[in-house]
Amino acid sequence: MEEKIICSKCGEIIEDDDYSTVNGQIVCSECIERYCCTCDRCGATVWDSDSYGDEYTNLCQHCYDNYYTRCQSCESLMHIDDAYHYNDSDYCSECYHDICSENSSIKEYSYKPEPIFYGSDSRYFGVELEIDIGGRDCDYADELLEIANEDKEHIYIKSDGSLNDGMEIVTHPMTLDYHKHFCWERIMKRAIALGYRSHQTSTCGLHIHVNRNSLSDNYDEQESIISRILYFVEMHWNELLKFSRRSEATMSRWASRYGYENTPRAILDKAKKGNYGRYAAVNLCNYSTIEFRLFRGTLKHNTLIAALQLVNEICNAAVFMSDDEIQKLSWSEFVSDINDTELIQYLKERSLYINERINTEEDI
Repeated sequence: MEEKIICSKCGEIIEDDDYSTVNGQIVCSECIERYCCTCDRCGATVWDSDSYGDEYTNLCQHCYDNYYTRCQSCESLMHIDDAYHYNDSDYCSECYHDICSENSSIKEYSYKPEPIFYGSDSRYFGVELEIDIGGRDCDYADELLEIANEDKEHIYIKSDGSLNDGMEIVTHPMTLDYHKHFCWERIMKRAIALGYRSHQTSTCGLHIHVNRNSLSDNYDEQESIISRILYFVEMHWNELLKFSRRSEATMSRWASRYGYENTPRAILDKAKKGNYGRYAAVNLCNYSTIEFRLFRGTLKHNTLIAALQLVNEICNAAVFMSDDEIQKLSWSEFVSDINDTELIQYLKERSLYINERINTEEDI
């Protein structure tokens, strides 16, 4: 006599192999439909009471334990790849950013504190360094802030919508010498260890602000000096493009040129009359600073210092030269007067120093 197959749930006899197995138990198709669901990840059949998902997602325990988690704050279900981590807990994007805002590790993009000036000189440089890939993570931000602000508030960190999954390190104004002795190298090494990259992304830039009153206290003279800065950038665009490590396309998107004219004043007039906004190679939209936006981001210490030194040398040339002199200044003459070790090293790496090239480590 053939053995009868009984449904472990309803106790009815199952005809014609119309059943499935759930956790080792035989269950008829009617009970499967009434009391079970299918894991959306692996396809396994599980009891409704044993589903670890939510109203939109069904999950078996194995898939939940290995691939999913819940927000510590609102308890919403999410894939572990979408979770944000803070203080050893998982959070959804909205709750995580609320927590970050409350704890002030990562400021909103519009955040702008009262500047604190470091160093003794008339010219100060504010750096905005974008880092990506490692996450907009409050814990990681705290680590970088702890290094930089060990004794004084040197930097703050902001969110930036142009980044995929990163943040922006912003310094208070510092002199060139202060930047050289600042703990940039430690910050960069820690950022790399946390998984961040800057040069090795398609999103990151390095922006350098210079205080306008370091050029001159007189407005008209300040305007003339700025016009010579713009002329230098246009005159030596090819060299600066090579220096920047950007492509023509990314330069056009994030740091476009104003376009060459025969005189410094003509370029300044074009910059003022055109609708360029802040996405210009030299941004003039800020009241108290001019912003050099040419450079691709970097987590290589020498590259950062070299960029600061280049900006300083361009400013010096514009301050101490006349319009006629800046118009006649060749690139080889410009670099021949440079004495900064880091800048010379970088220029050699980029084949921009009197045709001399050396081996170099890859930018990060």
